[in-house]
Amino acid sequence: MTRTLVIVAHPDLHHSRVNATWTNALQADGRATVRILTHTRRGDAFDIAAEQQALAAHDRVVFQFPFRWYSGPPILKAWIDQVLEHGWAYGPGGHALDGKELTVAVSTWSRQADYTAEGRYRRTMPDLLSPFEVTALRVGMTYRPGFYLHDVGALTDAELAVNATRLVEWVTQP
Repeated sequence: MTRTLVIVAHPDLHHSRVNATWTNALQADGRATVRILTHTRRGDAFDIAAEQQALAAHDRVVFQFPFRWYSGPPILKAWIDQVLEHGWAYGPGGHALDGKELTVAVSTWSRQADYTAEGRYRRTMPDLLSPFEVTALRVGMTYRPGFYLHDVGALTDAELAVNATRLVEWVTQP
């Protein structure tokens, strides 16, 4: 069985509709370990040893976040900068993540059609999220295409509940 770690990088999960629903569904299901970065960060720092231990104990890592300015939120960047240390995740002796899988679960207010070569942003979601794929490659992980939820402002509660179930199944698939 694949052990999956979901890193929730929403800067204000308490006021989130989509990411809070996703997080609650994942926690209720119980098949994935969920770490909420705003709960594990102390000041501007993370407990690097605890974060690395969590990564080491899992086969798959999912970064879950709202899409902000065509990237992940600053809390995720800070976590990556602090936790994926030279000598641990990459560089000489840095093989702790070799063979593990990385992917993303991303929500956005923009419509799916906006993320096409002809759309508003002239880029696809995989294009815009390619730094996460490159990060995976740099640390010896494989990258799995992400899970995207578009046009979140137009979702009904029923549609969001169905989507949360789909996310849980996607996160926990073998």
